Amino acid sequence: MTVGLRLDEAVWGLLHQALQHYRDNPRATDHLRHQLARLEQPLRIAIAGPWRSGKSTLLNAIMGEEVAPVDGVDGSTVFTWYEDGPQPSATAYVNGQPPQELAIAKSATGMRVDLVGWRAGELRDIVVQWPTRTLRQVTLIDTPATGRDEQGRAPVMERVLRDADAVLYLTRDGRDSDLRVLETSRESAVGQAAAVHVIMVLSRVDETGGGRIDGLLTARRLARRQHRDPRVNELSVHVVPCSGLLGLAGRILSESDYADLAALARVPRPELETHLLSADRFLRGDLPVRLDTGVRAGLLDRLGLFGIRLATTLIRTGCDSRAKLSAELIRRSGLTELRESMARFLVDRRDTLKARSALAAVEALLRAEPGRGTDELLARVEQILVGAHEFRELRLLAALRTSRLGFDAELAAEAARLVGGDGVGLAARLGVEHDATVHRLWDVASEAQWRWRNRAEDPLLRLAQRRGAQVVVRSCEGMLAELAEGGR
Repeated sequence: MTVGLRLDEAVWGLLHQALQHYRDNPRATDHLRHQLARLEQPLRIAIAGPWRSGKSTLLNAIMGEEVAPVDGVDGSTVFTWYEDGPQPSATAYVNGQPPQELAIAKSATGMRVDLVGWRAGELRDIVVQWPTRTLRQVTLIDTPATGRDEQGRAPVMERVLRDADAVLYLTRDGRDSDLRVLETSRESAVGQAAAVHVIMVLSRVDETGGGRIDGLLTARRLARRQHRDPRVNELSVHVVPCSGLLGLAGRILSESDYADLAALARVPRPELETHLLSADRFLRGDLPVRLDTGVRAGLLDRLGLFGIRLATTLIRTGCDSRAKLSAELIRRSGLTELRESMARFLVDRRDTLKARSALAAVEALLRAEPGRGTDELLARVEQILVGAHEFRELRLLAALRTSRLGFDAELAAEAARLVGGDGVGLAARLGVEHDATVHRLWDVASEAQWRWRNRAEDPLLRLAQRRGAQVVVRSCEGMLAELAEGGR
């Protein structure tokens, strides 16, 4: 929230300035008009990461249905876009050719796309339309594996950063190779000033700690440690541990799955554990309950050994229905925390992140095709970045999730609320009833501004705390300006 011109308004004006500047360049004007159109479209969230990091499984868990991956002809993946639509459909996009409809097969658990007749490497994108509430506000993009080529470039990540407004970047442990790929986003003025569009996901956490039940706790500790790492903090707004496999299993758990798991839970734990030492033992061993090989394979595919071990433990300790077990699997998987983080940092900040994408596109165009007048437009980009309070709010919100600022829990919660952590509307920011009068909103905002201004000017506080307080003060000023404008 800015005092004066909002970020999205400033970027809209910049796009029109750039259109005027490149009016004799059809390719550039088409690109800029595309950026203008993107401002009105749903938020684009790419799910990216290295090979076997669990991207498609996490996408399925977020959607609650098995719709990914769409495998390419040679077994590779292409950029696959999932957007809301009236009925399931899939469309192929190839360079230099019109879009072509693809045959799909819908099943009880999801869908499969028929790619018979397509040559390897021929497809550029596949757009899947799928009727689900999840896709009403966002478009999800399943991407090929990231990595660097022989020239040291990261082509998949470069395209992700061009085409997506936000990124869920999956990594097993946040290793240096993953951070180097993410550093691609810092190779521009916009990237350096506004790295607020990435959530790092520690994926496949069910495999942490050798598949022990306490492996999820280990993963959460690792996530907190990663979030305190300055290098990670520069590249993402949050670090969330999540098992896509476990989250998806919870979302699609059937009554028959629950009945089979309950039968396993009745086996004494020491005896069952001997059958869960390996997938082969579970599939081929002589279980003391009647589950045929097909049923065992299905459970193993949907939950993995860790999931079966966890589910049977939960049933023994009180999850006595499918609904209870489903909810507990989803909670323990980290999917609930991830979806909350997506809502807080990405979906609620749709206008901010879309404006950031447009800024990045204009900057890239100006640097790729310089000429008379581009220096003035680049200066305007810098000016917008310097004045964009929306980016500072997101960075403070991320910092408040750790203890490094030194605010106590009550102050941190108030600061997070005032900068939009509980919602970006005035009532949500001020913590009042949604139908509060303008006078009440004004009084609460004025009081908050006064309190936080005192903190911002307190010489006894650490510099980081005073700077954090300054961001809160600016947010309060923005709310007061909005209320004054509404009153006029």
